[in-house]
Amino acid sequence: MDNFVQVELRLAGDSGEMLKRFAIVLLMIVGFSLQGCAIGAAGFKSFIDATDGYQFLYPNGWLQIQVANGPDVVFHDIIEQTENVSVVINSVASGKTLTDLGSPGEVGYQLSKTAIAPPGSGRQAELVNAEAQEIDGKNYYLLEYLVKLSDNQERHNLASVAVSRGKLYTFNASTPEYRWDKMKTKLEQSVKSFSVY
Repeated sequence: MDNFVQVELRLAGDSGEMLKRFAIVLLMIVGFSLQGCAIGAAGFKSFIDATDGYQFLYPNGWLQIQVANGPDVVFHDIIEQTENVSVVINSVASGKTLTDLGSPGEVGYQLSKTAIAPPGSGRQAELVNAEAQEIDGKNYYLLEYLVKLSDNQERHNLASVAVSRGKLYTFNASTPEYRWDKMKTKLEQSVKSFSVY
């Protein structure tokens, strides 16, 4: 009888060791996964709008500001306040997809005329790149513009456009041209992080 109890205890001890080893391996895997996420998002904060169904990353140190009758949300740099990211939401006809609205170039051109440099704004926008990508079954158009202001200053704009739940989402990132080389990577990461659901 005593031998049976000892064997049973030894087996219970072995399975306890196996569980400890499994837990350690599992914690290491989770730790490495989280470390990879933290590295990918270094220098950024996350913004999530669960009501309107979108999210994105924006650079650390930027502040959210309120704009009356404007974008759904705007964040800008503390020092270079014209450097910003924003989200504009418009309605689209029921059942319309992004590809129904046109190719990346067609949508990019329309966006340049209605949002980036609308008539009377004194701005001129040149679409320099337009491409499509699919993430988690959703289509996104990534657009790049050079923008000339009425005072001959130049800006660089990046945009991500998507359609979801009957809405057209436009995420825009903008910086003065003289800061483009410094900000390019951050703004590209921010634009590529934009997602709708």
